[in-house]
Amino acid sequence: MTRAYGWLLAVAGALGLAASAELTLDKIRLLENPNYVPGCNINPIISCGSVMRTEQASVFGFPNPLLGLVGFAVVLATAAGLAAGARYRRWYWLGLQAGTLLGVVMVHWLIGQSLYSIGALCPYCMVVWAVTILLFWYTTLANLRTGAIPVSGRLRPVVRELDRYHWVVPVLWYGVIALMVLNRFWYYWRTLL
Repeated sequence: MTRAYGWLLAVAGALGLAASAELTLDKIRLLENPNYVPGCNINPIISCGSVMRTEQASVFGFPNPLLGLVGFAVVLATAAGLAAGARYRRWYWLGLQAGTLLGVVMVHWLIGQSLYSIGALCPYCMVVWAVTILLFWYTTLANLRTGAIPVSGRLRPVVRELDRYHWVVPVLWYGVIALMVLNRFWYYWRTLL
């Protein structure tokens, strides 16, 4: 794995862990005091408290940020290991791939819920969305590049081009999500113009 990928794991893992920790602390404060107003309640649309009070915020019966605390800690530990010179086996990379895949699926379900069911956006959640997408994309690229995910000879040139223009997919991905957010809350955004 490359040094750049290790740094990506470290930065994305740290940001995801910090956002998950803040969400966990705010959830605890909300449980202790139902009148608590999180600092990320900025306006009617950007409002963590609105999101945290929904059933979608505890999909598996416990607060979703607890998954982030565990998942992003694994990502950070992986980055630390790479920085120290560790060499992980294929099964480890496939496990990280599976974890990022599950994470990106859950994040997209939560994006849909935030936009079309809850009707509010949580800034810390959006940080988790952003880093999870990056982690999934770059873990996939790294695994394709190193052969942890086998690729036929015919597809090798495609993988090389994806690797060469690695930034295009995340930019387009974020662009689509930004357009969805803009479209869904246009009634509010236009009042700010």
